Amino acid sequence: MNSALHDESARADIMRRLRRAEGQLRGIQRMVEEGSACMDIAQQFSAVRKALDSTYVRMTMCILEQELEDRLDKQKQDTQLAPLMADMQKLLNRMP
Repeated sequence: MNSALHDESARADIMRRLRRAEGQLRGIQRMVEEGSACMDIAQQFSAVRKALDSTYVRMTMCILEQELEDRLDKQKQDTQLAPLMADMQKLLNRMP
């Protein structure tokens, strides 16, 4: 499983999410430098963690989908993969 992510739209989505999280982290740095309230900074940390967690789930789903598609024949993909992927994403999103 050392292949690169070949779904261009998924890759673009993940990059957008990472850039957004990067901007949030820069905002936290500014808040620390400016002496913002600790509670305000902590809230921003929480937002960044959620953003990174959701990006991780997205990346995990992309990897899983890509690897399954590589291993299943086309007929099985169309009938069995979509419901499985939807269930997996729900489960991953519920993880702490």
